[in-house]
Amino acid sequence: MGGNSPCASCKLLRRRCAKDCIFAPYFPSDDPQKFAIVHKVFGASNVSKMLQELLVHQRADAVSSLVYEANARVRDPVYGCVGAISYLQNQVSELQMQLAVAQAEILCVQMQHEPAMPNPELIESIDPDQKSYFNLQNDLPQFFNFSSSSNVIHDSLKRETIFGHDMVS
Repeated sequence: MGGNSPCASCKLLRRRCAKDCIFAPYFPSDDPQKFAIVHKVFGASNVSKMLQELLVHQRADAVSSLVYEANARVRDPVYGCVGAISYLQNQVSELQMQLAVAQAEILCVQMQHEPAMPNPELIESIDPDQKSYFNLQNDLPQFFNFSSSSNVIHDSLKRETIFGHDMVS
């Protein structure tokens, strides 16, 4: 940045901030923690090399990504971003399973309250030996009882692991 106010990088590294400082546009002096965490995880030299290899219009997004990844790595030194992503993917899977169970239960309730009325013309045209099949329709809702299956699905998600650790509790 040059002049009076050095960027957060130059301030932390205790050096003069040149006019063409690669860090200045992305690490302003009023947010020193942003550079401090990136420096702690990746190192100033590595960040400088990464930024120099990118086109100017890509650098702001790269810095944003580095800040996010550095924060994730500080929170979870082993898995970093991957741990957060895996946890969220497991939550999405569990919620999708719960949604499927709820939709099946809704269908079951709807079938119990609105029994299917077979078309009389259709029944007359069916072979007498197959008519007994249509008499079973009144008994179908009992075969769609999902009350116990939701616990099985939920228990199987609890045992699902990623990287050897339980991600869903």
